[in-house]
Amino acid sequence: MNKFYLLFFTIFLSIFSVAGQEIALVREGDRFGYIDPSAAYVIEPKFKNAKSFSDGLAAAEQDDLWGFINSSGEWAIEPQFNKVKYFNSGIAMVNKDGEWQYITKSGSVLETPAADKKYDFNQGVAIYKKLDKVGLIGPDGKVVAEPVFESIKKFRNGHAKVQKGVYWGMINNKGEFVVPAEFEEIGNTYSPKGVFVKKNGTFGIYADGSFHAIEGADRVWNFKGDSELTYARKEKKVGFVNNKGEWVIPPTFDKARAFSNGLAPVAKGKLWGYINDKGETVIEHKFRDAEVFAANGLAPVKEKRWGFIDTSGTLIIPMEYDITAGLAFLKGAEQKGFKNGLARVKSKKGWGFLDKTGKLLGDKWFENAEPFVTIK
Repeated sequence: MNKFYLLFFTIFLSIFSVAGQEIALVREGDRFGYIDPSAAYVIEPKFKNAKSFSDGLAAAEQDDLWGFINSSGEWAIEPQFNKVKYFNSGIAMVNKDGEWQYITKSGSVLETPAADKKYDFNQGVAIYKKLDKVGLIGPDGKVVAEPVFESIKKFRNGHAKVQKGVYWGMINNKGEFVVPAEFEEIGNTYSPKGVFVKKNGTFGIYADGSFHAIEGADRVWNFKGDSELTYARKEKKVGFVNNKGEWVIPPTFDKARAFSNGLAPVAKGKLWGYINDKGETVIEHKFRDAEVFAANGLAPVKEKRWGFIDTSGTLIIPMEYDITAGLAFLKGAEQKGFKNGLARVKSKKGWGFLDKTGKLLGDKWFENAEPFVTIK
């Protein structure tokens, strides 16, 4: 019996360790602290200024200097910097005495090649600029890709759009091309389904090593999630295409957003509703705005303020709130509404988090609250 409980306890700890700790930055009064998903403080609000956790550490200010704390609120790196950025890939940019440098989680300075400008680390690499070209360095400070590009944009899903000469392509974080630099335009988000591009004045999808033109398109958006479709515009109307460039849902809408949970928000005139992947209206057009469905089956919709509906169109949470994505640097933060079972909202009383029933987390509002992040 004792062995059984020991095994159970070991498995429980293992699962908890893998799942990680959820923690959110909040402001109460004139001080910042951090709460868990029960709205209980795991780090009391004692900082004059602080930032959300990233890569296991959070920046906090004390006596007008910045350092980094761990999830227990203890100083992992003592306050000594004038300015700081977020940790990513085990590295953060910090400014001390007017000079920007990279540090590791131990606080030691990372040696890197001489560069004319430093950039934040993101998804395993950082851009570095030499003269008028840019390349990539890794978290060990060594060159990953030589500075041969005119431009490298933000890495998303492990890939980034790059400009070489006058054309655009896409590379992975090893500096390898996954989409050749032969396009006039290219999407900023990689998807296994495909990437939208423009070639010889024609918009299309680059997928499976080939360019697939979209007849008549003058704008295309990125593939998102696991949907087989993305949206595109033709003659001021929006429809949906597959990665072969074929119109699957004709362009008859004024606006659209991505498919999620089998439904996509679309607008006719000034009113939004939802369609299925056959283009059939499932939830009538009656909202002033509408966002995509989250994994829990709820989506934000707006009349004067925002509330949440389920996939049948039933209003589950009253339209009493404002919503925002929060800090865009956080993974998934561009998504408005529910994330990991909680929705960040604002009322007349302040900022807080709702569960899927509309219950306020901890029955508590804060002066400010940033999205929950996972600390592993």
